Amino acid sequence: MKKIGNIILALSLSAGLVSCEGFLEEDNKTGLTADGYYVTAEGIEALVNSCYTPMRFWYGKEHGITLSEMGTDIFTRANGMENPPLALYNADLNGQNGQINFYWTRLYSALNATNAAVGRLPESPLTESQKTLRLAEVRFLRAFYLWHIVETWGGVHLSLEEVTEVQTTATRTPVDEFYRQIFEDLQFAMDNLPEVSEQYGRVTKPAAEAFAARMHLTRGNHAEASRLAKKVIESYGFELEESYAALWDINNVRNSEAIWIVNFTADLILNRELESPSGDILIRDGGNNTHLFYLMTYDQLPGMSRDIANGRPFARFMPTTFLLDLFDEEIDSRYHATFQTVWYSNRPGTYNLPLTSGTETKSVTFAAGDTAIFATKYPLTNAQKDALPYTVIDRNRTYDENGLPRVRDRYISLRKFLEPNRATVAQQQGQRDAFVIRLAEMYMIVAEAELNLGNVGQAVEYFNAVRRRAAYPGHEADMEVAADALTIDLILDEKAREFAGEQIRWFDLKRTGKLVDRVKAHNPDAAPNIQAFHNLRPIPQQQLDAITNKSEFTQNEGYF
Repeated sequence: MKKIGNIILALSLSAGLVSCEGFLEEDNKTGLTADGYYVTAEGIEALVNSCYTPMRFWYGKEHGITLSEMGTDIFTRANGMENPPLALYNADLNGQNGQINFYWTRLYSALNATNAAVGRLPESPLTESQKTLRLAEVRFLRAFYLWHIVETWGGVHLSLEEVTEVQTTATRTPVDEFYRQIFEDLQFAMDNLPEVSEQYGRVTKPAAEAFAARMHLTRGNHAEASRLAKKVIESYGFELEESYAALWDINNVRNSEAIWIVNFTADLILNRELESPSGDILIRDGGNNTHLFYLMTYDQLPGMSRDIANGRPFARFMPTTFLLDLFDEEIDSRYHATFQTVWYSNRPGTYNLPLTSGTETKSVTFAAGDTAIFATKYPLTNAQKDALPYTVIDRNRTYDENGLPRVRDRYISLRKFLEPNRATVAQQQGQRDAFVIRLAEMYMIVAEAELNLGNVGQAVEYFNAVRRRAAYPGHEADMEVAADALTIDLILDEKAREFAGEQIRWFDLKRTGKLVDRVKAHNPDAAPNIQAFHNLRPIPQQQLDAITNKSEFTQNEGYF
């Protein structure tokens, strides 16, 4: 898919080059144009394949993670974060924000590609069955991109036809109209997609049903959300992995729980680094880069140097104390499967470690494999820390009594996205496929939908299935929750434990109407600034500047 996508890009670039009169002579030897190419079987397949490519600019990418995990109750900014306004909701979060502008451009480009495919497939030379199959794929993808657009910016411009020339006006479209189209496209996809695909990563019928379940939950259609989620659970052979840790084993990425993924590659030829057209945002194209962003700078501490096993630490994002405290690590295996709390020395030697007094040091000798760093979510006394023969990062070192970070470069790190198969220490591009939808989400959708329908007994049954899987052996019963204790907040807590970092949190909080309340309660960085209007992002100012009907298509409320 990527190779064909690059062909499409090359065609676009070529068209731009030959149009520069007086600088380059026009000499189109092939006569190859989009209209001429898309009427061939090869061309229309390339167009369909290119509709998948924009997902790799959202999933596994720093700025997509920023928009979906930052400014929530579970993550805040570390010292390397490149776009603090999205974590803080301060006055700098406005229409000039580069990341938001980048995704506006990317998502509308993705929408236009799917519209082009929808419009061109009926006249293509494919067989009727292939036309229907490819049309089902691109209509699913169109629904997927429309969801990102409408949830990010609200009732903005809805385009359902291919745009081939500059448009100078934009129209506000009601949110309900976006969702009417989303459900129409998803129904076509569910009716016409196969249950499995020979090409891993192509959308399938269960993926469409799973995403439709998410959409129905978003719109309050609880009975239909539950029905579809149950169908995915029961009908296609998906299974929860035996242990939570197994989900993140780099040799088990394509596992029984993955309903739909964005597939990446270990081929560095395809993992090129590209910049956005404006040149202001670096996109590490092709690879999954999630492994870079949640790691603290362990390599700056005694006994440690940067290595492949511990990752390349960009220190962009750090957990809130609220996220850390959600886990009972004595019975819930997800804590240690999710977080790294111990680093073992890979740079043996003798070092002077500072004592808590700040003026004295202690001499410590590390052999290879000795504990060099220990991070804990609990506070330790000065005497306890001084007695330990390694660097200690306790709660009080990282956070104040209210959970506000004191430092942003020393913290418990998210480890579940690590890429131990990278060829070199410096390699940024990872090969791990990114989960878009996995089976545990279906269980949580049933739990939430049935709770909202008043069927608490059934809700807690599905809720506890995820809890039991997370338990250490012998603690399954300890992890179960009683029916009378189940609430929407408890479900959100569980989804934080289960899906931390998987690019769904901001959407979950918005969907449940809990974004403002939970950020105020649990994220001291963002709490002073967040307001109700932050349930939408600002429309890029360059979009507003470019249109001629400025009085009709205006900035989202609260932004400037």
